[in-house]
Amino acid sequence: MSFEHLPDGLGIGVPTPRLTWMLPPDAGAQEAYELELARDGRTDRTGRIASSDQLLVAWPGAPLASRERVTVRVRVWATEAGGPSDWSVPSVVEAGLFDAADWHALPVGADRDEDPAADRRPTRVRKDFELHGPVACARLYISAHGLYEAEINGRRVGDEVLAPGWTVYPHRLRYRIHDVTDLLAEGANTIGAWLGDGWYRGKYGFDGGTRNIYGTDQSLIAQLEVTYEDGTTASVATDRTWSAAPGPILTSGLYEGETFDARLHDPGWATPSGADAEEWTPVRTGSRDFGTLVAPMGPPVRCTEEVVPVLVTRTGDDRHLLDFGQNLVGRLCVTLDGAAGTAVTFRHAEVLEEGELATRPLREAYATDTLVLSGQGPLTWEPRFTLHGFRYVEVSGWTDDVTADMVTARVYHTDMRRTGWFECSDPLVNRLHENVVWSMRGNFVDIPTDCPQRDERLGWTGDIQVFAPTASYLYDCVGMLDSWLTDVGLEQLPDGTIPWYVPVIPGEPMWTPIHPGAAWGDVATLTPWTLYQRFGDLDLLRRHYPMAKKWVDLVEGLAGPTRLWNTGFQLGDWLDPAAPPDDPAAGRTDRYLVATAYFAYSARHLALMAAASGSGADAERYGELADEVADAFRHRYVLASGRMTSDSPTAYAVALAFDLLTPSQRQPAGDRLAQLVSEDDACIATGFVGTPLICDALTDTGHLDVAYRLLLQTQCPSWLYTVTMGATTIWERWDSLRPDGTLNPGGMTSFNHYALGAVADWLHRVVGGVTAIEPGYRKIAFHPRPGGGMTWARTRHETPYGTVSLSWEQTVNGLTASMVVPDGCEAIAQLPGCPPITLTPGAHVLNTAELATKAV
Repeated sequence: MSFEHLPDGLGIGVPTPRLTWMLPPDAGAQEAYELELARDGRTDRTGRIASSDQLLVAWPGAPLASRERVTVRVRVWATEAGGPSDWSVPSVVEAGLFDAADWHALPVGADRDEDPAADRRPTRVRKDFELHGPVACARLYISAHGLYEAEINGRRVGDEVLAPGWTVYPHRLRYRIHDVTDLLAEGANTIGAWLGDGWYRGKYGFDGGTRNIYGTDQSLIAQLEVTYEDGTTASVATDRTWSAAPGPILTSGLYEGETFDARLHDPGWATPSGADAEEWTPVRTGSRDFGTLVAPMGPPVRCTEEVVPVLVTRTGDDRHLLDFGQNLVGRLCVTLDGAAGTAVTFRHAEVLEEGELATRPLREAYATDTLVLSGQGPLTWEPRFTLHGFRYVEVSGWTDDVTADMVTARVYHTDMRRTGWFECSDPLVNRLHENVVWSMRGNFVDIPTDCPQRDERLGWTGDIQVFAPTASYLYDCVGMLDSWLTDVGLEQLPDGTIPWYVPVIPGEPMWTPIHPGAAWGDVATLTPWTLYQRFGDLDLLRRHYPMAKKWVDLVEGLAGPTRLWNTGFQLGDWLDPAAPPDDPAAGRTDRYLVATAYFAYSARHLALMAAASGSGADAERYGELADEVADAFRHRYVLASGRMTSDSPTAYAVALAFDLLTPSQRQPAGDRLAQLVSEDDACIATGFVGTPLICDALTDTGHLDVAYRLLLQTQCPSWLYTVTMGATTIWERWDSLRPDGTLNPGGMTSFNHYALGAVADWLHRVVGGVTAIEPGYRKIAFHPRPGGGMTWARTRHETPYGTVSLSWEQTVNGLTASMVVPDGCEAIAQLPGCPPITLTPGAHVLNTAELATKAV
């Protein structure tokens, strides 16, 4: 049993959480269910409810009150069972704080004058308190203006980092609830927290960054609520009785890195007898609208893996170069023992240039951490409030040998559950897929970012719009993206404009003032629809529908009666490889062709959203609008000869993938697209817009062989060129690293950028052969289309209903496909050259030669 889209039910943010459960093994299809709720010493049951619903089922009882705990169980009646199943293992949901009146904490931080335009030394805050009896239960509700890491009695609270994450802080500031019962003791106790600037007041953004985007204070908001074994309660909240002192972190920034002086660190600072009272002074209190505090909708950022160096090279008397063999996002954990005052510096970069760190692509993100040793014996240290994108690290200031066991790279990202896997007989394609996975991990850090290493790391709307289908197969990212889309709606301008990136921060003149742009703004319509299709959450679709409608209405007004969006600033097919390095929007495809195509596609999807949400009038209105825009598109951008006015692969790809052509125009367009790809020797000629669409456009018009040629090309530019050049993540530019080993000279050159990895969605659906026909994979299509000399492929996806998988292999006896359909679902198998076959839940093995024989 799960609640909403959270990994557990602790601190749920809604009073009527929806319920999801898996069927027992080999149950078949659910016919009915019964729910049991245990609360306040009583147990209520719904009785048998005839329904096949098991995904995001409505809460069956009275709404939760703040802090309330309820135990939930379910049993089901299914087609393959003789009676009701056993009751499920009990699951507990516990409410967070729903009302502003539930809060009595104040934001607290250092009471000292600071220069808001300069680096400021981070603060720690603490409070001693007494507990007057045995503790039965304790909860810590905690957030911050900035970042925090809490301790109770010297022990870490939780394991997340960069908490509370990045939201549109004036409207939404996340808090998290922790069960801290085991950290407390009867008698003397201490609670404390490290504080950092983070996104709230740190230097962030373009051109050297902007400080104090949301405020100048660095403050903790915490409320510890204790229930004694006798039923009485106590509360310890941040208020004027707390104290503050500078910590051993001298400087800290998301871009800059962190400097830690171990000589200034007292390990017992957050214990009852561990603090020097003379260092600690009363805090300054601030204010917060507690109506803006919200519970998380997805998991936090955590360490998910540790990587050791594959190569350590001494490059000088006190310099070493570490190669971790994988471009990753995280930070180092080091263990060193040296003389007091020894300063060891760690500089990070994604690639090397002439044997040295290539730091130019980082721009003004210095990505440098420094540890000053205390001389008190071995010290294990890791920065707290920064992350870096890197494969290589230069260690300086250490004269002894650096060995692999002294340094570990800890990988951090939003701790989403992995749900999708793919592999095939081509090792280069497998490495490409792994690169996609690593780029998603590195860029799903609380929000979906564009790059993790340089002075940017923003939630670009266009990037996730094209990548969401891939992301939602690989990971259970719906809670995280639902939260981010909520912020997109908050940042949407009154006229319907969707910003280029969310949250919005000061930007270059190119991006401010904010103006509408195709493909980027269409995240408002296309990404909610993708999440609905993959996760089956109709409420999500309905909540984001007003945002999508405002966007389409805006574009309709901009286009006017011509239905052509042919005015204003557009990025077009961003990063078309033919565009010059200093002008990535100057591609081969008319920007307004792209804009009008997206207008039609978004209008069509808004009509689908309206129909799914039960708004028949809107479905009809926007369906007619989509038809009108498609007709205008054809009249303006399709010539009488059947060719496009922009005779480019992206033009044909969008026209075909967005279904903007008449039936008689489709095949000639597909043929011309295949011809253009072949004339380019199957090298990539598309950017952010065309790349996610081109393989499907070829496949759907009978040119599967050309799509495979495009996929398997190794010359620059191509997907596999990057693999042959040693890439372990997806690059921003097709030639971020040029064939001669030099870096692309453009100022915008990242080696970890997931957008061009959107081809993985085609790998999953066409090569792997698994597609959702109905939302949440309730109905599945198994339709593998082998090619390119591949002899086998395997894909597996953890749907909301259970595991779906397909493994196929080419043999002398035809293609053999092994398929698994989750309980509660059904599938259609369409193997090459065979008629469709309906499959029930369970495992199935089909062979094309045998099917052909039966057909005869």
